[in-house]
Amino acid sequence: MVLHDPREPLTSPLDLRGRRVLVAGGRVSGRAVIPALLEVGASVTVADSDASSLEACADLGVDTVSMDAIATDRDAVAESALVVTSPGFRPDSPLLTTALTVGVPVWGDIEFSWRIDQAEVYGPPRTWLVVTGTNGKTTTTSMLASVLDAAGVASAACGNIGVPVMDALRRDPRADVLAVELSSFQLFWAPSVRPAAGVVLNIAEDHLDWHGGMEAYVQAKLQALHGDVAVVGLDDAIASTLRARAAAPITVGFTAADPAAGDVGVVDGTIVDRAFGDAESLLETDAIEPAGPAGLQDALAAASLARAAGISAGHIAAGLRSFRVGPHRAAVVRELGGVQFVDDSKATNPHAARSSILAHERVVWLAGGLLKGAEVDDLVAEVAPRLVGAVVFGQDGDVIAAALGRHAPDVPVDRVPSGDDAGVADATDVTDGDEVMAQAVRAAARRAEPGTTVLLAPSTASFDQFRDYGHRGDSFAAAAASLGPHDLAPTADHGTPA
Repeated sequence: MVLHDPREPLTSPLDLRGRRVLVAGGRVSGRAVIPALLEVGASVTVADSDASSLEACADLGVDTVSMDAIATDRDAVAESALVVTSPGFRPDSPLLTTALTVGVPVWGDIEFSWRIDQAEVYGPPRTWLVVTGTNGKTTTTSMLASVLDAAGVASAACGNIGVPVMDALRRDPRADVLAVELSSFQLFWAPSVRPAAGVVLNIAEDHLDWHGGMEAYVQAKLQALHGDVAVVGLDDAIASTLRARAAAPITVGFTAADPAAGDVGVVDGTIVDRAFGDAESLLETDAIEPAGPAGLQDALAAASLARAAGISAGHIAAGLRSFRVGPHRAAVVRELGGVQFVDDSKATNPHAARSSILAHERVVWLAGGLLKGAEVDDLVAEVAPRLVGAVVFGQDGDVIAAALGRHAPDVPVDRVPSGDDAGVADATDVTDGDEVMAQAVRAAARRAEPGTTVLLAPSTASFDQFRDYGHRGDSFAAAAASLGPHDLAPTADHGTPA
């Protein structure tokens, strides 16, 4: 292949023929863009620090290089016309800093996918419906996908929900509408995306270590509101302010209260649309799963996006009625002696943990892991009346325990040690987490009386002790399954194992 001068202006993926592209990260999102880059004629090199990831990319027919070898090599990076980055790389990571310093543009995998779609590489552009927020993204996106399916629309749920957007674009049969879940990382690296409709569900402290502060995090989320229709959660203190900052010509708010004209809300136990045409009833709120305030907010958001895409009230009702919540999202995994064990491992920040705890009257709370710079004092102060006990674990368990001591001094707290403190050789080994979780669940069970919920709502990331939040939730479920009536708090009668 004859390579062209990398300094030629780059405005479209179609300009990449005969030019070198460097892909930062060789895992799921990085591998997903490789076929499209090859199909537009680019010469591709993948950089990663993991040898197995590089081997998998080499099997796709591209060159590979160690991240350490190229990250600060200005001359080598300057030979590329473009860097396509996986979303986990921070703006100050060495490779991306080097690229921007030598004048090489950096596109995220979502930015590249958007430009591929707009260039009609795989046919006419799709309709993008974008979902973001601190919490509820996956449930809302899944609800939206259920509605689109009920309406008979050729669609795909993709993005942060597990299927890369590029895979959805290349799908056969074609998906005409994309329900796209995007994280703040993905949005940061995707400044050109202009969805048909986008929603910001809520905003709370999360990933501040990555973004460098709250305003930068909010700015990233705001990218979802720069398309044709912007939808915001009015019941959220920060998200509601983004209505005035949205670049979209049409803005819609959703609320659990009676909606004003131009909004979607709840009237007498029914979701009502007052934003898209004449007021129309969509669905009774008691038909929504998961039940509770968080599930209602997610359903309101999904309904708003669906209405923006022209989906009828009947199809919205059918799609939401048929939706069932996924694993690790407030799922009941065991009932024993009048005690419920609930896995909400997806509650990876304090904002999500708040909704989870407030859905129950009496809670033994399991919390701990990596707080990622978030504060827990406000959360603990608000939920303290619901807590009958707490069990903390993981790297920031002591931070949570200290907050409980300040704001809930009467709540008994058990601290489960980890790593060497627990007699385990290597605290970074993910297998440690299973034993730590088993100890945590046993400690929680000893404080659980009938009518109590033992709730895993960690308010943290999981990577200090588990592979991911799914592994953490599975570990919790396995530990709960191993319990017998004798493991619960002593009472007159705990019944028989369920």
